[in-house]
Amino acid sequence: MPQPVEPATSAAERDYPSETMCRNIRPLFNFDPPATDDEIRAASVQFVRKISGFTRPSKANEEAFDTAVDDIAAVAARLLHSLETTGTPKNREVEAEKAKARAAERYAK
Repeated sequence: MPQPVEPATSAAERDYPSETMCRNIRPLFNFDPPATDDEIRAASVQFVRKISGFTRPSKANEEAFDTAVDDIAAVAARLLHSLETTGTPKNREVEAEKAKARAAERYAK
């Protein structure tokens, strides 16, 4: 049964680092160990940032932003828990090394 993603309950618990607008949202399905609630929430924050254009919402938009993040995290968690595959789960470290190699090749040109 899907585990609900707990919404942030206070401004102090919300994480809106302002270093970048949006990093690439990484695949979260079929990894061992499975994606954590924190990883799902981080991807949801990045998605809402991307489509809203806000790195950090204003006070006027904070509630709408937080609600969107909570809703998207819940839907993403439900999706990840309902997907099925016959493929072998991927190893996070191996996939990270592959991504680094692809980036090194891409930016070396």
